[in-house]
Amino acid sequence: MQVQRRRGGMATTGSDAEEEQSFLAGPASSSANGNSSNGSGPAGAGSNADVGGALGGHDGLSKDGMGGSSSTGTVAEGQRKKAYNAKLILGATALLFLLGLAFQSGSAPNMLASRLRASISKRELHVATWNIAAINNNPFEYWLTLDNNPDYDKLMEHVQDFIESPGANDVAVSEVFTESMFKELVTEMRKMPNFDEASIKTTMNMWKTNFRSRKIISGFLKDGELGKKRLTSMPDRVTNTIPLRSGESAYRPTVINCFGSSLDSMEEWWTKWRNFMFRDSIDTVKSGTLIPASMLKLISREKYPVITEQEAKVSIPLQTLCAAIFDAVLVHMMNVIDGRLGGGASYGSKSSAWQGLRSQICHSLNLKKNDRILDILSNTYLDREIIFLQEVAGAFIERARRDAVLSGAFHIVGPTKMSNSDQNSVILLSKERFPRGITEDITNRLKFDSSDGDGAGKKVAAGDVTIVHATDVFQNNLVLASFHGDTNGLQTVPVVRAVTKVVAKPELLLFGLDANTYEKGKAGVKQDVTEFASEYVHLGLDSCWGQHPNPRNFTTYNGRTYLQSQLNKASKKSEIRSKGDVNPKDFILFKQGTFAVQHVTKDNTGKKAYMELTVFPTLEFPSDHGVLSADLELI
Repeated sequence: MQVQRRRGGMATTGSDAEEEQSFLAGPASSSANGNSSNGSGPAGAGSNADVGGALGGHDGLSKDGMGGSSSTGTVAEGQRKKAYNAKLILGATALLFLLGLAFQSGSAPNMLASRLRASISKRELHVATWNIAAINNNPFEYWLTLDNNPDYDKLMEHVQDFIESPGANDVAVSEVFTESMFKELVTEMRKMPNFDEASIKTTMNMWKTNFRSRKIISGFLKDGELGKKRLTSMPDRVTNTIPLRSGESAYRPTVINCFGSSLDSMEEWWTKWRNFMFRDSIDTVKSGTLIPASMLKLISREKYPVITEQEAKVSIPLQTLCAAIFDAVLVHMMNVIDGRLGGGASYGSKSSAWQGLRSQICHSLNLKKNDRILDILSNTYLDREIIFLQEVAGAFIERARRDAVLSGAFHIVGPTKMSNSDQNSVILLSKERFPRGITEDITNRLKFDSSDGDGAGKKVAAGDVTIVHATDVFQNNLVLASFHGDTNGLQTVPVVRAVTKVVAKPELLLFGLDANTYEKGKAGVKQDVTEFASEYVHLGLDSCWGQHPNPRNFTTYNGRTYLQSQLNKASKKSEIRSKGDVNPKDFILFKQGTFAVQHVTKDNTGKKAYMELTVFPTLEFPSDHGVLSADLELI
């Protein structure tokens, strides 16, 4: 990628053609740009010369360290020896002192050089921002880059073909989720206190007159109205993966999570599904001990106006039915693809490949996601002095605070009021640069009014934005903000406007955000990146990408597969560029005339390198957003 060198808010880059070539050059350009693009300049560990200079060095000494004279026993030589020994003692003392500081703060010894540079560099700040979300529950939700694993692509292509061209496999729902299964479902629902009899009877009528005769693909999975009504995705969201007080998770028996037991037959799946939803008592983190089906709530017509009044009224049993049909269809489809059921000879063998692949992905990506994120932050980005994180689960915040390296190096600042959706904005502050941590959380000063636009702030929930005051060791007063925008980015401009209002004139602002901006937006539908840039420039702000960011400088490059509950968001692998989420979404903002950008990098590998035109997440990089890293110089 292209490195911008900017001063006083002005950017100097190559021609548009060169810039586009840089962004689209792929892996070769990443290695070719070496030091300038991978952060090994000011963001790196520092050179030996830097360390030597800081510790006194031995400038003026000859190669043998004994000065220029070859005679011995002279007074001059003795003085030189004394001076040299004094420098060695001073250097060793300083080194021991700095090592003590490093270990005291939890920094790894190999980060000493970068920490030293950051500590003594009054005019530099090393900053990063990263939306760490993406893979949460469903290992198949996103197209992945799995090196040396052709089985994954084959499996996902078979699923795509099954749904796009089902042919004779597009059977009636009742052939997959049978009448006997439905009767047993009704019996179980009648035992639940949150399922009323009138709603169950209405749902029974809907089954007889509607759902049982639908085709599993064309009439159910691909019914866009069901998706908009959230009759399938809502129960999936609530019961897919449930955090337990023990620190483990309970998994609904379905294809699209990390359920660890066999789903080799429909009978096996149904027994496990029925027991999980209606009979298993689990001890949850948020709500104590309960039965999973009791977690289902009515779907609001106000929030999802496509759902009819009658459907909303009976939405607890109705969404339970839809969830059962959905999971049954997925298990049926995967076992057809594996050759376990009739009609699947053209799709695969009887080796149950899908369950083996799911286990591999879950182990490497889903179950180890927090481990990998901590590893990236604690190693690759330990040289940052400020890290803005978005979509951070509460469990990860606690995990980070228990991590010896990360908590030793950073103050970990979460929101004062945690997000109900468990998607929090967090700020990490270097303990060396900010020994006192934050001086005040000022998130409650964020106010919206009519000047911020219609609906401003209405979709900004607790935890979406965190704003704090902090003063560094050089007495620089900063306002720091971390924010995660709504899916279409329509709340981003109102939030940026509101944040600027809480920054006093002498204060510095650094704002890391997932702006959810798009290469090509649409007014009132999704936020265009060029229009966003015009707005922040109008507000007196600048960004790490300058005042005219390249719309093709992508920080996301992903697409959803056909194995998830909202098929309207699915794309073929060949369509990821045109239909997927390939957009310039992530920014670091600051006041115009306060910082000059020395280096800016993107990272979708966890190694301060960005592979253009590469689909991610990967097994090594667990987020659908790249890390954005900038070295800033105070003007």
